[in-house]
Amino acid sequence: MAEMGRFIQFNNEQIDARQMISYENLSKALSQNLSLELTERKLIEFNPREESIAMSVFWRHREQEITHLGRLSDIYLLSEGFWRHFSISQWMSFQQEMIDFDFPKILSQLVTMAEEFRLMELVGRIRPGTKQAFRVRSTSYLATHHHQIKVHQQKGFLAEALVNYLYIAIHEGQQKLPIGGIYDDFSMLLPSWQHVYDSQSTKQSIDIIYRLAPQIQQLLKQDLKLDFYALLDSIVDDFIPDHEHKGVACMEEGNSDEAKDTIDEVFRSWHRESEQDEGTHMRFELERGNEGKTLSDEAVQGRDEQQPTEIGTGGDSDATAKPKKDDSFSTKTLKKKYTKSGQSFGREHEQVIYEEKRMEPTVEAGALQRMAQWRLEQQPHVRALMLELRKRMAQKKADKRTHLSHGRLDAKQLLSFVTESRPRPFYKKDAPSKPLDAVFGLLIDGSASMMDKMDETKQAVLLFHDVLRELKIAHDLVVFYEDAYEATKESQPNTFEWLHKLEDGAKDAAAEIAAMEPHEDNRDGFAIRWMTERLKNRPEKHRFLLVFSDGEPSAFEYAQNGILDTAEAVIAAEKQQITVLHLFLNTDLPSEEQMRLFATIYGKQSIVADNVDQFSNLTLRTLRKILSLVVQGM
Repeated sequence: MAEMGRFIQFNNEQIDARQMISYENLSKALSQNLSLELTERKLIEFNPREESIAMSVFWRHREQEITHLGRLSDIYLLSEGFWRHFSISQWMSFQQEMIDFDFPKILSQLVTMAEEFRLMELVGRIRPGTKQAFRVRSTSYLATHHHQIKVHQQKGFLAEALVNYLYIAIHEGQQKLPIGGIYDDFSMLLPSWQHVYDSQSTKQSIDIIYRLAPQIQQLLKQDLKLDFYALLDSIVDDFIPDHEHKGVACMEEGNSDEAKDTIDEVFRSWHRESEQDEGTHMRFELERGNEGKTLSDEAVQGRDEQQPTEIGTGGDSDATAKPKKDDSFSTKTLKKKYTKSGQSFGREHEQVIYEEKRMEPTVEAGALQRMAQWRLEQQPHVRALMLELRKRMAQKKADKRTHLSHGRLDAKQLLSFVTESRPRPFYKKDAPSKPLDAVFGLLIDGSASMMDKMDETKQAVLLFHDVLRELKIAHDLVVFYEDAYEATKESQPNTFEWLHKLEDGAKDAAAEIAAMEPHEDNRDGFAIRWMTERLKNRPEKHRFLLVFSDGEPSAFEYAQNGILDTAEAVIAAEKQQITVLHLFLNTDLPSEEQMRLFATIYGKQSIVADNVDQFSNLTLRTLRKILSLVVQGM
């Protein structure tokens, strides 16, 4: 199969996460499938099992406009063309008949090429706005095929050269085709290949290849070694006809020969509950499951390879025997009362389990003494900020309470009845001072990379905490991290440690802040989604989510996709009217590459300190700006 199942990036090139999100939204809109995900692979692909499609890396490292239009052409071709107007039933029949041909790979690739051309024309008619992207696509691929045909001919790769030749023939015409030698033999195929222009369906495209097959078998001595297309191979691997699960006994079988007609139908018929067809946990068909809740509150999702967590003896040998629980990780996680995230936090975190707990306050005298010393050093800054904010609040309140059209009469303003056409001689008593209408959630990266800057982080968090306590503003202080040693494909344990909760009011959390320690990994997108759930239903007018971090997300199977997921989490928070700010903490200034990365994740809401020693001052400046905006909005 040509599917690029092991495609690996060998460089640290980062994607533009926000642009990828816009591409993915376009794919969802065209396909009308909100579960569809978009990735980037070597060749364009479908993956019905994962409900994902992939653009090609072919468009990288080109002019910005060409890259953009080329990626759009992939999306149009996949989400609109092959999604809705490609017949899987015809394709499956064709694949079965390929067994009788000597060179099945080149014939399959030529069907895909013919369908690509037909669907580009079809989508261009249905959606005229796509024509510019398809013109860029044809021009770019033509340049590649013109170059490759010479290389393949010189190396003796005649099957590859033939694919290049036929691509040029339909996209640029016979006048641009090379002549002489093997190319004269290739030209014998053109009369039949020309019918691609008239093809109206997948069946007609396949019939054209059937007519070409005998001539191709005479021309070639070996099949293709290289791949030009991969998207339809994954459809063959993932296609599942209608049938009952293998565990069903004494029940009627479905029609296993009837294939879905379009890719759209394959995706719509696929669901996560039936994605695995093997294993002891699949005893019955999904539709025949019993209704009602299980009697156990310790149930976990079944897995084919999962080992039993209880071992006991049968009643015949020992009726009094009791099951003994082993020391498996599944049992441990149940003891720790982890919560399964499921689908509520996004696809990247379906296997995440998490616990929420209070940070144990430190009793170490040295740590508490350092906190007291930092607090003493920061007190002048806190007082100066309090004085500035109170002055602004007093000015705001004074502007609101005098020169009113109704209320209590101000004797000093009686003359205004004579001098002004619309006198406002009334006033109202000053209302009691109100706390600022704001709430804050601070997420603190608890990964191992924070080890060399933990003291500076504690100082900044303490300053943040003291300012908000003085202003009586509700706030969360939470350290987040993932247990890298226990993380597996089936389970990724995450922890949220509260230093201070919204419900704690003005309680001092200095001892908890002093107890902060670095751990392993950081799953930023999951943490932001978790905090968003905490803040989205708060009654305050102004809601802020701050992230103290020293770099990009890093967790189990959460490298490249973690950037995109975190950007999506930030956008989701912003849709809930929550302002997300990122404060970068590091011993050195970030590189240009890191700055671009922060911009793709957080937009313009990423703030960088000149050095780690200035992080507390950066936190103070950020708070001053935020709180000033809150005062203005009173």
